[in-house]
Parts: sequence; structure tokens; C-alpha cells
Amino acid sequence: MPSLLNRLAAFVCRGLLAMSVPAVSLCAPLHMSDKNDAVIVDMSNAFTHNDRKKLTQLLPQAKGHILEPWAAYWELRVRLGDAGDNEVKEFLNKYAGSYQEDRLRNDWLLVLAQRQEWSQFEREYALYRMHDDKEVECYANWLQSSQKKYKDTQALEDQIRRTWLSLRNADEGCTYAFEQLLQARQVNALDGWRKARSMVEINRKPPVRDALRMVSGQSIAKLDELMSNPSRFLQQRATSLGKESAEWITLALVKLAANDYEAAIKQVHNSKPVKLLNNEQMQWVWAVIARQAAMDFDNNAPDYFAQAGSGQGLPDDMLAWKVRAALRAPGKPNWSMVETAIDAMSPASQKEPAWVYWRARSLIARQPSSTTAMPQALIDLQSIAGHQGFYEQLAEEELGRKIVLPPRPAAPTVADMEAVKALPGLQRAIHAIHIGIRQEGVREWNYTAGMVDAQGKRGRMSDREKLAVAQWACELEIWDRCINTSERTQLFDISHRYPMPFHDEVLTHTRDINLDAAYVYGLMRQESRFITDARSNVGASGLMQVMPRTAKWTAKKIGMMNFHADQLNQRDINIAIGTNYMKLVLNSFQGSMPMAAAAYNAGPSRPRKWRNGPVLEGAIWAECIPFNETRDYVKKVMSNTITYAALISGEPQSLKVRLGKVGPREKDEPPEDADLP
Repeated sequence: MPSLLNRLAAFVCRGLLAMSVPAVSLCAPLHMSDKNDAVIVDMSNAFTHNDRKKLTQLLPQAKGHILEPWAAYWELRVRLGDAGDNEVKEFLNKYAGSYQEDRLRNDWLLVLAQRQEWSQFEREYALYRMHDDKEVECYANWLQSSQKKYKDTQALEDQIRRTWLSLRNADEGCTYAFEQLLQARQVNALDGWRKARSMVEINRKPPVRDALRMVSGQSIAKLDELMSNPSRFLQQRATSLGKESAEWITLALVKLAANDYEAAIKQVHNSKPVKLLNNEQMQWVWAVIARQAAMDFDNNAPDYFAQAGSGQGLPDDMLAWKVRAALRAPGKPNWSMVETAIDAMSPASQKEPAWVYWRARSLIARQPSSTTAMPQALIDLQSIAGHQGFYEQLAEEELGRKIVLPPRPAAPTVADMEAVKALPGLQRAIHAIHIGIRQEGVREWNYTAGMVDAQGKRGRMSDREKLAVAQWACELEIWDRCINTSERTQLFDISHRYPMPFHDEVLTHTRDINLDAAYVYGLMRQESRFITDARSNVGASGLMQVMPRTAKWTAKKIGMMNFHADQLNQRDINIAIGTNYMKLVLNSFQGSMPMAAAAYNAGPSRPRKWRNGPVLEGAIWAECIPFNETRDYVKKVMSNTITYAALISGEPQSLKVRLGKVGPREKDEPPEDADLP
């Protein structure tokens, strides 16, 4: 019986040949034996394990395969540091215009930068197309600013500074660029200390070391002492570090606050070394205390943020928590604090839909009859309002409109489809995805859909061309690429962005247990993008990303006999287990969709804690979830649900209604299921 890949190949190639599209590059390799595909898979695994010898041995067997460019890339990439210029140039010329060419050039630029071969770096950078590697961009921005060839060198230096401050992991390129600017006195050493504080708070030692190496004259060994026991460090070391004492005291208080903010408050009030801190350092410490308190839903968090001053000089992620603390303030939101916190953010952050929305709400709440505030609030809401996106939908409702779907754009023409199906980059991506090297396939798909026009030339695809690419992905049931590519366009095709695969199975299961199908699709789209064999790094499996332990518990609960965890990638079983668990979670939280979504992502025990405190509108509760991943997840699931509800029902929808209000469990409500995993 033909394999899925061979059936896919036959389908694609018949379509291409019927349209007289050159299909040799796709169809000939796809008719190769499984052995040839096995060579590619073996090389992918060898690359993952940095097995140079095996890659060199296997490369000749990949010759002529559709994925030969990947095979050649892997083999050269693992020994790039030892490769000669001519060998690299030969590869770049042979695979010119491909993703693999630009990927290797990206890697080669990093090698050249490490060697400080700046003339060659500059020549290669001029040919580089992706510009998606922050390390490469930092090197390039520094090189351009140092040459004084550009009028706005300040903008380049500001970009290096912002990028370096935002990175949470050690990064040679941006660290090198920032250090060069620091030595040239083009940035301030205070930025180095601020980076160290931010990284100490989240326990990221390598970037802390990089920052302190630049700005501190103290032994890095002191950092280990500070990180392991900040209280003892304050008692024994704090005042013995000369002119840097205040900065090291600040670091110790930041670390202490991250571990135990109440202990940090006691130190602030009672410790003599704290008197050495200046206003900027003291305000930063209070901001860390306030953030940790806000994440713990401490009602005093707004007061702690008030101790941190206006917020000028604080990073945007800290100011975001100032907004959240103000939204959860006892009694009612502290709208004045919401507004001042957002005003202190960088211009880029102020434009994010979340902060546009909450600032507009603060204007409306604080000055409901103002002749200036109300029009400005309406203008701000109008600037983000739309039919998809959490805050975009909330803004739409704030303007008095329910969520309705726009008309679909005209479908791609036959000519549009012919053009995109002829692109070698998409052909390679499809083959890679269907032989199991999905990561490489996704990268090449995204590159081709973003960097190559439908004639195969360098440039940017038009929205119509991207729509055709999305359509092809849908036809091949590569749902994640269908959604992703469609989202890159300004054209809203509901069938691409919100597909409903496995329609009959989902509707059957949801109808049987009285569960909202739109909610299931909203969650499934976020969990797996409808990839049936999706597997997370923590072991969740399938369309609904169910953990094995949860699946076993649910199967037992619903009477599914002889269930084994390895069945989770079977589509119908995954849907059955996932929907039943979802229903049990929803029942445990009295039908609250945002709380159930949070429980599905983070486990039920956490939202049980997060619901305690004042009764909040659902949007505020969702925004104040302390886990970044879960906060983002809940917003996206709820937004997806509204769109699917509009699609399924054909009726206008309200996100606010589905969000509802969230607060402590009422005494007369049924008890929560304590066994729920």
C-alpha cells in the first residue's frame, strides 16, 4: 500500500503536471525510494548530534534528492569554523536564492564577526536577506555606527542598547556591540548595572556575568555568594566593595526580593547598608518588590509601586506589572496609576494593543465627561479595534460593536496557484514536513512565503501570493502553515486563519457531552495548530496536547476501557480524551471559560489560587495571570473561541460575555474536583 508521502506526492505532482507547471524538482525526488528519504532523516539526526563523520559519509547518498540543499547545509555547518572561504562561496553560489544559502550566510557572518574580519563581514551582510538574527544585527549595527557612514548613528546605538537590555540569554554579538559602545562612552555604565539587576531577578547567571564583567571591578566570585545567599551577602559583604557597594547592595536586595519580597521589605526598612543607595537604586528595588507582590496578588502591590516613583527608567516588563497591580487594586482599579505606568513605557510598548486598550479605559474611567479625554479614548480604541485578537475584540466592543466576521477575499486564481506550487522552496518544505523533519520544513516554508515572490525572485510576496500559499497548505492539510501564512497577509480569509479540520469528530464529541465546539476549536488551534502528532517538550501529545497522566485519569473517569498513553496520537481518541477533560475542567470552574483555559494550560490548582481576591472583570483577571505563557494562552484561546463562535453560528459575538467575571468560589457553589489533574 502506498505511503502517505507517496500518496501526497502523486496528488501534488498530478496537479502540477495537469497545469503544465515544471514539476521535475518536486516529482522526481518524491518518487525516490524510502531509503533516500531515510538518508536525509539520518543526516538530520546526525546534525542534531553534531556528528561530522556521519554527515560526511552520508552526503554523497543525498545527491539529487529534493532535500539535497539541506543535506549539504548540515554537512558544511558542523565544520563551518574550519571551512575555507572558497568552500563557503561555492556553497553560497550553488544554492543561490535558497533558504539554505541565506541560513549559511547568517552562520558565516557570525564566524566572520568572531574572527573580526569586518571587511568580509560587511560584503556578506550586504547580500544577507533574512535579518532575523539579533546577534548578527547587533554586529552589523555596531560596525555601521563605528564607521560613521550613516547620519543617524544614534539610532543604531540605541537599537544595540535596547536589544542587549532585552535579551535574557548570553549573546556574544549584542554583548560585544554594547561593550564597544561602552568603551567608546556612547552608552552609560548604568545600563550594565540595570541589565545585571534584571537578570539577577530571574536567576540568569551568564548574562549577569557578562554585564558585571563590563561595569564592575569586583571579582565575579562575589556574584556566586550573592546569588546563593543574598541576606548573608548584605550582612557580610555589602559595605566592603568601595564605590560599587551601593550597586552590589541593590543586586542583593533584588535577588532577595525575587526569593522573598517580604524579607526584602524588612531589609529596606532595617538594614544600615540600604542607606547607601541613591534614589534610582532604591526605586528599582521597590519596583522589584512591587512586581513580586503583584504576581502574588498582594493588595499592597500598588503601594509598593508608588514607592518606586513615576516609573521613568524602569523596563517595560516591570511597568506592565505596575499596570496589572493597578488593575487589581482593592476596591476598584487605580486608573491614575494605570495611565502613568503606560505613559512611562517606551513608545513601541505604548502602541501594543494591550496598553492602548487599558490607557483608553483609564481615560474613560477618570474623565467620563471630559471633552478632550473621551474623544482621545475613542480614537485610541478605534486604532486597534478589530474582529480578531483579544484586545482588538475588546476595543471593538468598547466602541459598542459586537464581533462579526468580514467578507472573505476573492479566492486565489488558477494562475496564482500555479505560480506558488512551482516554487522549489515550498516543494522542499512540504517534503521535509512529510518525512518528519518538520522544523526544517517550517523554516523553509516561512522563508519562501516571506522572502521570495511567486516568480521565484528575491523580494516580498504580495498578499495575494501569500493567500495562494496558504490555500495550498490548506489543500495539503498542513494546517499550521495555512494559518501562519494567512496571518502574514492583510487579507482575512476565515477558512485559512480559522480552519475546522476533523469537523465531524469534534462536533460529535462536543454534542454528546454538551461542550461548546467553538471553545474546543479555540483551544485546539492554540494547542497544536491541528498537528495530529504534535508533542510538547513536557510530553503533551496530539491535537489537544493531553499529558499521559491526565489522559489515563480522564479515560478512567469516562469509562474508556483498555486505554494506553501511546494511543494519544490517534486522532479520535485524542479528541475524545481532550474534550471530556475540558468539560470536567469547565464544570470544576462553574463554566468559567478563562479559568478553565488557564487550568488546561497550567493545571487546575493555580487558577484556584488566582481566582481569590476581589471579583474582577474577566479581561482584568486574564491580564493579571502571573505566568507569561498562561496569560498569553488564555487570551488567545478566548479570542479564537469568539471567532469560531461567529463562524459556526453566523451570529455576532461578545468576548466580554464569555469572559464574564472571576472571583472566589461562592459558598453555595458545588465544591471543586480536588482530584482533577
